[in-house]
Amino acid sequence: MSKGLDALLAQARRSTVLVVGDVMLDAYLWGRVDRISPEAPVPVVHVQQRSARLGGAANVALNLHALGATPIVMSVIGDDATADTLTTCFASAGLDPTGLIRSKARPTTVKTRVISGNQHVVRVDEESTRALDAQEEARLVERIRAVIAQRGPAAVIIEDYDKGVMTANTIAGTIEAACQQGIPVAVDPKLRNFLRYRGVTLFKPNVKELREGLKVDVNGADIDSVRRAVERLEQELQNTMTMVTLSEHGVYAHDKNGEHHLPAHKRRIVDVSGAGDTVIAVAALALAQGLPVDRIAALSNLAGGLVCEEVGVVPLELDRFRREAEAATILA
Repeated sequence: MSKGLDALLAQARRSTVLVVGDVMLDAYLWGRVDRISPEAPVPVVHVQQRSARLGGAANVALNLHALGATPIVMSVIGDDATADTLTTCFASAGLDPTGLIRSKARPTTVKTRVISGNQHVVRVDEESTRALDAQEEARLVERIRAVIAQRGPAAVIIEDYDKGVMTANTIAGTIEAACQQGIPVAVDPKLRNFLRYRGVTLFKPNVKELREGLKVDVNGADIDSVRRAVERLEQELQNTMTMVTLSEHGVYAHDKNGEHHLPAHKRRIVDVSGAGDTVIAVAALALAQGLPVDRIAALSNLAGGLVCEEVGVVPLELDRFRREAEAATILA
């Protein structure tokens, strides 16, 4: 292993990372399709197996855990049977569920995917996207401030899935608490609060989110259009770094020292679910260690591509990531 990558992973094992955002359960029905329904022109899936995985901000934590870091997840979930399953999944994965605040006023988000072979047939979402009320916000921000003061995380990740946890107040409270301690903040945004993340360290939209968040015409194949959108974004947010994932067109990264466009790695893409979670986890660890934006982008780009070769939402496989990062001499 290269000394640079060895140092990165060694430091990750000594790092605590706070993850704030929407936590959900990814449920799966695995089966096969043998016929079309006589009731409607839809496939009939014969279910052979059921499973449940951690999703959303919890999948970010799984990726951090896979890289050796200690994640602390802060969120508001329901007070229901799904929350019980979620807590069990946390314990099974070696994650601490004590940062999950239960609320009787909202359900725990569940995304149920029906898979036949490697084919994603349909997804069923059970959720509420209602924003947290004032009491829920206050409880969450109070806990976030306490964790930052007591644990001194190396980085804070905000993972916004637009399910209502990240409100104007929780965003402002999280950023303020981190900035007061000099802790870098990395954000994976969604549309509703796209321009509320002022002053963060790393802002990581995908090209669709960049287009919709700024209401401008951006094409991932046209780097000039991406460059113009990022310039406007940084004027609005005053963030330190921007990293835009461009799907098959790679990733674009920018900070005060310049811009970098990295092509996508050639992959056998099976499922893009959860790739953004992997990208932000790797980016935050690299950011916490002071890596330049081009190295952050290179490591994140590699990691995101790797998980797209697996069916369903899965965390990064460390040994493979290590081998491929070393082969690519990203941190030689």
